[in-house]
Amino acid sequence: MTERGGSFRYRFRYHDGDSFQTELRDLGVSLPWSDDVSPLLNGVEVGAFRLPNRLAVHPMEGFDAVVTGAPGELSVRRYERYAAGGAGTIWFEATAVVADGRSNPHQMYLHRGTVSDFARLVDATRSAARNALGPDHMPLLVLQLTHSGRWSRPSDCRKPLIAFHNSTLDELVGIDSEYPLVTDDDLGCLQEDFVRATRLAADAGFDAVDIKACHGYLVSELLAAFTREGRYGGSFENRTRFLVETALRVRDEVPSILVASRLNAYDGLPYPYGFGVDRNDPAKPDLEEPRALLSELRENRLSLANISVGVPYSKPHLGRPFSWPVRGSSPSPEHPLLGVSRLLDIVATLQHGVKALPMVGTGYSWLRQFFPHVAAGAVAAENVTLAGVGRLAFAYPDFARDLFEHGTLNPAKCCLACSGCTELMRAGGPTGCIVRDRDFYRLPRRSRARKD
Repeated sequence: MTERGGSFRYRFRYHDGDSFQTELRDLGVSLPWSDDVSPLLNGVEVGAFRLPNRLAVHPMEGFDAVVTGAPGELSVRRYERYAAGGAGTIWFEATAVVADGRSNPHQMYLHRGTVSDFARLVDATRSAARNALGPDHMPLLVLQLTHSGRWSRPSDCRKPLIAFHNSTLDELVGIDSEYPLVTDDDLGCLQEDFVRATRLAADAGFDAVDIKACHGYLVSELLAAFTREGRYGGSFENRTRFLVETALRVRDEVPSILVASRLNAYDGLPYPYGFGVDRNDPAKPDLEEPRALLSELRENRLSLANISVGVPYSKPHLGRPFSWPVRGSSPSPEHPLLGVSRLLDIVATLQHGVKALPMVGTGYSWLRQFFPHVAAGAVAAENVTLAGVGRLAFAYPDFARDLFEHGTLNPAKCCLACSGCTELMRAGGPTGCIVRDRDFYRLPRRSRARKD
């Protein structure tokens, strides 16, 4: 760990697998490993689809939609690059189901007025995959549907929608203890919005929809609504009701599309404000409820789960192990490899606990060129079905293709975990990699790009 300008940084100093393994031993961390990366390159069945490989691009907001919520030019460019880059699953970024549910005025928003624009995005993505890799390469296209809840900012002003009060998170969005909670009736209407958006996603040509339930957004927050009264709070059945019922309705009313969910398995917030958290120690995950929820969702024909952790606005290191923090925020309280290990262990526990449900793992971007070896080891051990990357895909959209063609990743193209993309995101976008794609994405003058 080094210090420069008052900010701690965890350096990535590993030039070969031996030095990386030495660091793991020194930290007392065990990660899966395979010298053979072929497990990632083999196809796998998910629902009625045969995926061309086990590599996935996570949903990472670009905040570059036009005013109507339709994908903009940078949006199309991003997904064309992912498609040409060879990943077998492309998980499209968070897309609001109602106008007030956007976390940013330039977040994507799917409605009748934009469905034709989303259809063009799907066509452009499929064409890019076909042109680069041939007609047999058909990635699974998943659209993430969301309501941003307490993080909603559909215009220049915040418009939080909260399920319960949390003094720490309330303060972050500038509300007090008298701020009203979303009503049960409003949540019932919002289910209709998710179903309606699913129909439009099917019309646009997506293969699957993701009912977003991670990172403290509305559906995720409901999972931790221990202090809420009514149909959607208190008991496990009530707290999971919105997600389970919405998944059931989507399955029954739009049977042509697969149902998925990106789910927080561990919020890292103290009880009674966090899901998947030990009630006596918020630093410890308790996966009993997440496992039970995933099992119930699988019984109701959820086809794919994408597992994540943490609330980025509160403890970003949990879900995004980083070297540099966002400027003005705290450095990571732990070595990033400890965070990577936690993420992989959580996914492995859940995948072994609900074997019939394919799961996408996360936490790989900080590993740079060693990501395929760790991910292949996890797949070979049946700890996970698919390996996904978010920040690394921003930096290196053709990572899967390079792995196919060269058997390794190019260190000079990998993500540096510098938090530059997160800084752009917090500033409202457009968001991308300030290091590897600097002709399109630059920080404001007050910030500067990090170099390793």
